[in-house]
Amino acid sequence: MSEHGITPEQPALVPAGEGETIWFDGNVYTVKISGDATNGALSVLESSVLPGCGPPPHVHTESDEVFHVLSGQLEFQVGEDRFTGKAGDYVFVPHGTPHCFKNVGVHVAHTIFAYTPAGFEKFFLASGQPAVPGTPVPQWGPEEFARAVAIAPNFGWEGPSTK
Repeated sequence: MSEHGITPEQPALVPAGEGETIWFDGNVYTVKISGDATNGALSVLESSVLPGCGPPPHVHTESDEVFHVLSGQLEFQVGEDRFTGKAGDYVFVPHGTPHCFKNVGVHVAHTIFAYTPAGFEKFFLASGQPAVPGTPVPQWGPEEFARAVAIAPNFGWEGPSTK
């Protein structure tokens, strides 16, 4: 059995505000459904991305990624295309496609995003740190970023070696 009693054999509810939540590079990520719960088919996460934040250009070598922007404004670069995703927009990134995003608004941007097949959610859990309620999200420096980049290839991620 995995989180919230979810197993690959039965549907289940993950209540709002629940799921394993971590801090990663100054942002907040919550694993809502892990690959363990879907026999590796899919993982789903929530994110809160602070203004000015977002990952550097990178490639997922094993998983497709889809974003549903719930609030805020995220500027996406997907392959050669650059556009701003706003509340209600969906963005699909096929595996092997260079991409990145950045919160270009003044408010926190919220998304639901998913990987298929699952597995990349384990990168966030391995490289982030457990979130502590009522505590400010710590900003990362070069050491934390370098540590995350060093383990990222183990999860099918290719990107820059420095920030």
